Amino acid sequence: MVTPFNESINVWLIWMLPFIGAAAMPVIAKAGHKARDYIAVAFALGSAISAATLIPIALAGDEVHSQITWISALGLKAGVLADPLAILMTNIVAWISFLILVYSVGYMHGDKNLTRYWFFMLFFIGSMQLIVISDNLLMVFFGWEGVGLASYALIGFWYHDRKKDYVGTEGHYAGGIPMWTAPTHAGIKAFLMTKAGDVMMLAGMFLIFMHAGTFGFKELVADQSWAVAMAEQNLLVPAAVLLFGGAVGKSAQFPLNEWLLEAMTGPTSVSALIHAATMVKAGVFLVARIGPLFFALSVMNTAQFFEVVAWTGAITAFLLATQALVSPEIKKVLAYSTGSQIGYMMMGLGIAGMSANFVDGYTAGFFHLMSHAMFKAALFMGAGALLHSVGSRFMTDMGGLKKHMPKTYIFMLLAALSLAGAPLFTSGFWSKDAIFGAVLDSGYAYSMPLFIMAVIVAVMTAFYTFRMIGMAFFGKGSKHLEEMEAKGHKVHEVGPVMWVPYAILAVATISIGVVGFVFEAQIHHLMTEYLAESFGIHGAEERAGEGVQIKIAPEGDRTIFGLNPLALAGSVGSFGVGAGLGFIFYIAKKADPAVIGRNIVTRGIWKFLYNRWYLNTILYWGGVIGPMAIYRFIWRYFESTVIDGINPAFQNSMTYASKIVKAGQTGTTQTYLFVFAAGIIIVLMLLLL
Repeated sequence: MVTPFNESINVWLIWMLPFIGAAAMPVIAKAGHKARDYIAVAFALGSAISAATLIPIALAGDEVHSQITWISALGLKAGVLADPLAILMTNIVAWISFLILVYSVGYMHGDKNLTRYWFFMLFFIGSMQLIVISDNLLMVFFGWEGVGLASYALIGFWYHDRKKDYVGTEGHYAGGIPMWTAPTHAGIKAFLMTKAGDVMMLAGMFLIFMHAGTFGFKELVADQSWAVAMAEQNLLVPAAVLLFGGAVGKSAQFPLNEWLLEAMTGPTSVSALIHAATMVKAGVFLVARIGPLFFALSVMNTAQFFEVVAWTGAITAFLLATQALVSPEIKKVLAYSTGSQIGYMMMGLGIAGMSANFVDGYTAGFFHLMSHAMFKAALFMGAGALLHSVGSRFMTDMGGLKKHMPKTYIFMLLAALSLAGAPLFTSGFWSKDAIFGAVLDSGYAYSMPLFIMAVIVAVMTAFYTFRMIGMAFFGKGSKHLEEMEAKGHKVHEVGPVMWVPYAILAVATISIGVVGFVFEAQIHHLMTEYLAESFGIHGAEERAGEGVQIKIAPEGDRTIFGLNPLALAGSVGSFGVGAGLGFIFYIAKKADPAVIGRNIVTRGIWKFLYNRWYLNTILYWGGVIGPMAIYRFIWRYFESTVIDGINPAFQNSMTYASKIVKAGQTGTTQTYLFVFAAGIIIVLMLLLL
């Protein structure tokens, strides 16, 4: 049932308020800097409060669906859909964004061009909320392009390209390609790489529209004749994969992951927003939104789509976790971690579609999204506090900061434990374990290779997390810190306006972790009702598909308090191994990490990972340098030689021809008679021949 506009104004305000605030920023700035800053935060708070009013609706298993006329010629309506999935997501986006904007008041204090900063931050939030709350793919795409524009503007916010704003180590080359990046370059790279995914998404959208005549999620579920027609033409799975291409771009999944690793050139508050509340989460949400729709079409063999999602996530999780092991920059470690953890989310959502019970993987993937949003926002804001005090992005310039910044240490440690998956009391443990369990219980023929990859990634995650904490907070202070103190710049804790936001999120992730088993059960129950009510997905579903082997999982696998024992062992064991090694090398200092460089094999592996598997090199040689060389070759040997040669030759031949014709135009009668007679003779000779 469609809700009247006047009864759903709070839903519309969720995405409209940030846009209104963004548009008002240039005018409000005239009232003064403080008024501008506080009002920007107030608009974000207003959006968050509007989102919070919907929580009782989600808990009751209800929804709000409101529409207004939009493009009448095509019969398209603009609408908002606040179902349990959207309500949970919009609150995650709204409240984390609000805390990041509060943090920004302190972090960005005194920076130039803050009106532009607040404009794009609010525009970013509004665009993400439009993605979440829209009831159709076309409106989603408008928000999709909005977050792309905002990310470009904010990644390249410091567009003067000062060296201190670069990311990467200056002088580091891989295959002849510089591995350090200026803000403007990083912004353009993010914009263009995500556009590759956007084009695929647009193609998938219009393939569906061509057969369904609608973009609306509700309409696509209600009448599935479009899917039958597409399946008969073998277009259904390709359309789904094309839509997923958009998610691959925005969520920085392989092979469109390289932009995320250099998007650290913007302010750290921007990084927190991109990685925790907007942009990269947009792709995961899109898969969560369309996944049940394509699963409900199971008789039309859509399992291959979910297999693509699961394996893309698994490959990305492994790929980026390996690179995080060796990065010397704290923000880049967190960036690698984001792409890797989103790989886990995609794995969960993908395995759901190949599972005997869709809701298990679906809940696990979305639960990990919620958990990751909290601890990753806290970690990025904590990292920003370190950069703010130390003045360097390199962990080698830190060390021993525990005594100088005790609050930041405590709250970053709590968030880091959740990222590492510390057992029983962190949300990260429960959400990761839920994914492990969903994979093992799925009945998918290749679930064990997926599980093994997931466990290996968990080991690496725990290791690089403890490496980050050890290098930043433990041991002796770096030479950089000694030089700072010698110049009278004492390292100190940041103010409350900065540390309180990440303290709230760090405590929240532990609080949810303490009741994690119960919390997961509640999310599972909520999603079960949502999937049954909206898509008719009930309990165990038989799945069959060409090329994808799926069977019903045996009953009784989850025997320890409802948990899969092998998954639980993998979760606990991976944390123990990874955290133990990280502790030995970087906190207790019982072993020297430099031992890696003493062996030619381990040194080669380290270099390979440090050079990012040479994927960035391949990207530039294949996508930039190679095509430019071809274009130069064409210009030199075709355009300059052939085209530029033909034009003068044609011009000169016409000139010579005109001279010949002109020679016969003398104005003398005898000449014309001679030419006429010669012409007649030539014609007669041709006829006689």
